[in-house]
Order: sequence, then C-alpha cells, then structure tokens
Amino acid sequence: MSETNQQGMNLHDLEPEIAQTLERIHDARASGPYEMCQEDVLRARLEPYLSREGVRNPRIEDLRRLAGGASKEQFVFTLTQDGSAPRRCVLRLEPVEGVAITSRQREFEAMGAVRDVVPVPEVLWVDADGAALGRPALIAAFVEGVTKPTATSSNITGFGTVIGETLREKLVVWFIEHLKAIHGTDIESPTLKSFQLPNADPKQAARWQVNWWTTVWHNDALRGIPVLGLAERWMRENLPETAELVLLHGDYRTGNYLFDEHSAEITAILDWEFTHIGDYHEDLAWTSLRPWSHIENGTLLASSLLPCDELFERYTSATGRTIDPKTLHFYQVFCLYKCSVICLGSGLRSAHEAHNHQDALMSWLTPAGYVFVNELIDVLDQGLQR
Repeated sequence: MSETNQQGMNLHDLEPEIAQTLERIHDARASGPYEMCQEDVLRARLEPYLSREGVRNPRIEDLRRLAGGASKEQFVFTLTQDGSAPRRCVLRLEPVEGVAITSRQREFEAMGAVRDVVPVPEVLWVDADGAALGRPALIAAFVEGVTKPTATSSNITGFGTVIGETLREKLVVWFIEHLKAIHGTDIESPTLKSFQLPNADPKQAARWQVNWWTTVWHNDALRGIPVLGLAERWMRENLPETAELVLLHGDYRTGNYLFDEHSAEITAILDWEFTHIGDYHEDLAWTSLRPWSHIENGTLLASSLLPCDELFERYTSATGRTIDPKTLHFYQVFCLYKCSVICLGSGLRSAHEAHNHQDALMSWLTPAGYVFVNELIDVLDQGLQR
C-alpha cells in the first residue's frame, strides 16, 4: 500500500504511542499459545515487585481470579503491609492478544488525570512493559458496585442491559455529569505524558482513529469482509474537522461503570483502555450504539438509559457544545467499524492463535461481530443516500 491514498491522506499518520503498541503486538505474535497466569506464580511476582515499589513488607492474601475480562486477566487480592490497614486491590494483566491490546501506561495516566473529577478506582501501580509481572499490568483499588441490576439477565459486556425506569432516571443524571467532566479534563495536563494532541490539522483527530483501527483490521483479519473495505474508503473520504479536542473515554456505556443499586450513584467508571484525545462526537456515538442499547416501547434507549435525542440535548445543555449531525454520523460509522474489527479481527485472531485466556469467549464474539456489521451497513447506507 502506498503511503498516501488518492486524496493525499497519510495512511500511516498514527499517534506515536498507539503505533508503538501495534508494533508490540506483532513482536509478540511469534510466541506460542498463551498460558494463563496461575495465582501462585502471580503472588510470587507481586510481593517482590511491590517491595521494590516502596511497599513495606508486602503480603498478598486471598488472591483469586475474577470472572469476566474479555481482554484482560483480572485478579482481586488483599494487600497487607507494615503500618497500614489491609487494602483490597484489583490487578488487570494483559494476555498476548485479545479483543484489544492497548497501553496500560495510558490507562494508568488517564485514570489518574480524572481522579478528582469523576469516580474511578484509585490507580496504585503500573508495570507498563511487564518486566516485573510477566505481562503488562495495572493495579488499582477495589471498588464496590454492580454493572447491571441484579435482577436483570443481559448478556456479557452490557449488551442489551435492561434498567428499570426509576433506576435509570437517577443513573442518567450521573452518566451525563461524568461524561461532561471527562470531556472537561485538561488535555495538556502533565499527567497525560504518553498522550499526543492531534492538532497538526483539523482532520487529524478523525484520521488518527481511522488509521488506528484500519491498521488493526489489516493486521488481524483472518479473511476479508468487503463492507469493511467500503466503510474504510467512506471514512477516508468523509473525515470531519474537529473544532474542539477533548479527553475521550473511548468505551463510555452501560456495562463499563459500577453503581450502587440503593443510591443509584455511579461508584466507578471502568475500562479506560481506549482513552485518547479527540472529538466529543465519538463518545456520544459510541454511547448510543444500538447493540448495547435497550429498546423499550419501540424507542431505542442509548446505553439502556434514555432516548438518543434526549442524550444529545442533555449533553448540549450540560456542556454548551452543539451536536453536528454530519460529524455524529461519521463517528457512528467509525464506532461500528471499530466494534466489527474488535470482534471479527482481533478477537477471532486471538482465539485462532491461542493467545488469550478465554478462547471460547473470543470465538463467541465472532457472531456478535456480524451484529455490528449489519448495523454498519444500515448506517453507511444512510450516509450514501445523502
């Protein structure tokens, strides 16, 4: 492929940290099948690592694996140290491949940057390159809460979660308030040292994202899917200009926050691995995708909380930012493309290579990918008719 396409857009224009992460995946792909990290091995690595990090006489107790974690191995443990009360912690450990391979360092920095404005688990330590723990890892404080009402029976990762009217009316207030706060974060904060600003030109924010996920698709796809090639061409021909750069969560939706069922208060916003600096329309498009939204009485509730139009109106009222329909549509196409790549590219590839601790789940996500592809066809068609 030539470095530029017919429109003269640089196909290799990527945020430097993302480019390095993608290169790291290629370097690791030559390894054999991935072996799950056993609790006794992890404990033996954790205690000396924490000691080197300044923890006095660290002792790891009640270490056990957590369920879930489609892209990361997750563990919970109690840390006891001299002079301090025991502390419950969560560790996220990166396999060789998964639905997404991202940077633990960036996740660590983003959670630290928003710590004072939105509820996130306190980030404690990061082994960014995996030198100490065997694989890149992040350790954070444990937070109580649930990702869905205990009475509901939705699928994994928040797909189709049903939230009762009383609960969602309370949750949505926090949901919008926290999104406002995330987008209000100082993007030039020294805490975000591994983040770069896409400010070379007004279209760079969109181009960086398109290049990121088309590169992932070209690297990971086991076989071609023509509509994804069509979507890539359409996105490159319709890159929007970004008027205001903000910090984006990148996966802001029901299923990625914890809440208290009694107070209906969001206790922690989770899964910051896709965080980056870009256009606020992207988070809004992601939040309102149909596959993880609930339809009630014929109305689509974005992230199972409120109608899409109301979401956009309340966001505008809270932030003063206007929603441009054309830019929103672009990011709807992009987000569906990204989800398709995650399921039909990276997830399937990781199962094929036996590079993940949940091969069965990676394979299960494949048919889910076609849900995103079908939705992508519908949304693309709306743009082609304009």
